[in-house]
Amino acid sequence: MGVSTATRPQHDCAGRARSAGSFVVVLGVLAAAFAVTAYIVPRSARGPAQEEPAGAPVAPAAVRTVSHDVVYELLGAHGARNVTYAAAGSALTQHTEVVTPWSAQFTRVGPAGRTEFYSIAARNPGPGALRCRIVVDGVVVADKTETEPDRLFSCAV
Repeated sequence: MGVSTATRPQHDCAGRARSAGSFVVVLGVLAAAFAVTAYIVPRSARGPAQEEPAGAPVAPAAVRTVSHDVVYELLGAHGARNVTYAAAGSALTQHTEVVTPWSAQFTRVGPAGRTEFYSIAARNPGPGALRCRIVVDGVVVADKTETEPDRLFSCAV
């Protein structure tokens, strides 16, 4: 007679996997429900959103402007080369060569109280002196002379 051997009952492994998957889905649903609740509840506690009343459009404050009459001058016996200056609106203007005496005049308009920048640069072709001057509203604000030939120099304020 033989001894009967005990056999282990076979468990359904697919059932365990199914129950673990269901558990993950339930956790996901709960997390989503918690997130939505956390987002909505604090907003609803404040009451319905209030629209701000429409007011009249705000006009920008008027800025007081001033104008300045500006004259750039180059004085010398042999002209000037590579003349560059800041003109109206601070735009740079350049001339390869000019005959002296030379001048450029313009009116610069800007906000009151703003510091203005005026500048002219030139190369002295030599021999002799080349002088630059900047006159603003009739007052000389810069005056410089260069005597060395082929030297670039500038007047600026």
